[in-house]
Amino acid sequence: MNTRHIIRLAVLGITAGLLAGCGTGTIRPDLTSTSEYLQIGGRKPTNPEPIIENAGAFCLEIREEWHEDGRTPGGERLFSRDTLRRAVACNEKNR
Repeated sequence: MNTRHIIRLAVLGITAGLLAGCGTGTIRPDLTSTSEYLQIGGRKPTNPEPIIENAGAFCLEIREEWHEDGRTPGGERLFSRDTLRRAVACNEKNR
């Protein structure tokens, strides 16, 4: 066997390998989430009512807001949740 045959076999082998790799089916990812801060697909979750927590000398208002945060490669919408906190004055109900 001369060098020309070896190169020809190598090119043929590489081409066959590439064609076999491209011919296989694509693996479809299973996009699920168990996170309480991320939802994949469906409708945008509703925002719950703000909660007031007593922190001693002041109170905290805690709000959770959902927003659309892009799409999956399959076109499903992604929603993520933000938690916002701010100091507020305490009233008698929160003490």
